[in-house]
Amino acid sequence: MSFNENVTLDTSQVRSGGGGGGPGGLVVGGGLGGIVLLIVAMIFGIDPSSIPTGGGQLDPGQVQAGGEQDANAFSECRTGADANANVECRVIGTVNSVQAFWEGELSRSKYRWQQTPTVLYSGSTQSGCGTASNQVGPFYCPLDKSVYIDASFFDLLTSRFGADDGALAQEYVVAHEYGHALQDQLGLLGRAQQDPQGAESGAVRIELMADCLAGVWAQHASAVPDEDTGTPFLKPLTDADIASALSAAAAVGDDSIQEATSGQVNPESWTHGSSEARQQWFMRGFQTGDLNRCDTFAVGSVYE
Repeated sequence: MSFNENVTLDTSQVRSGGGGGGPGGLVVGGGLGGIVLLIVAMIFGIDPSSIPTGGGQLDPGQVQAGGEQDANAFSECRTGADANANVECRVIGTVNSVQAFWEGELSRSKYRWQQTPTVLYSGSTQSGCGTASNQVGPFYCPLDKSVYIDASFFDLLTSRFGADDGALAQEYVVAHEYGHALQDQLGLLGRAQQDPQGAESGAVRIELMADCLAGVWAQHASAVPDEDTGTPFLKPLTDADIASALSAAAAVGDDSIQEATSGQVNPESWTHGSSEARQQWFMRGFQTGDLNRCDTFAVGSVYE
């Protein structure tokens, strides 16, 4: 999904962070280990039990904050043309589009979209949920209300998990994380912790809902305007764009990850759903364009 070249990117919605050389341990504090591990531990497929934990309390002073460093961190990201050419600028443009969409969508309800920053980092950085790294992958942290992304993850998504390198595959990842932010704002995110594992678990339903919400955004993305120019951020989707997003959704299904890493598939341990289900729920959101059709808790089975 390409950006219109003349739109203006708002870099204030994104902070820079980190620059550490390695993944580090996951720092969990305050007795919140269950939800933190659930939300943080590889939204896109790696078993959280494989991630070492730091075991200590997180010093709030360690959390990266915006500042003078951030003012120039993304100075090369000014327009949609930059988003088409540079992966970090593409993340920023997607953040702008997704937030503008949900702000407009929620304005027709009793809810109001709460601006949610993305921290774009390289190597590792500290979040309110512990150490963010490429080992952990992209995630939404409910403790500091921020999305964390290392743009090099997209290379991993292609080289290790088999997604293609199309723009919508990457934009789908960003939109999925903002789906979690929306779930948090609507008071739904905690339902994952209540039932954290299994093919029909709350955890899986939360993830598939986020996939569906990403699809809703994708349906409307070419109509979401940049405030400065009035031009939509993104051009209309092509069939190739949809195929790209579906390749990413398939690559990060629990069954695909398990088959690739162990040669065995165990639905009882699933936390994100099968490849087919992730594709189906993304397409449900895309085809209907209606967030009300994304209620994965209202269906008997998420695989129907």
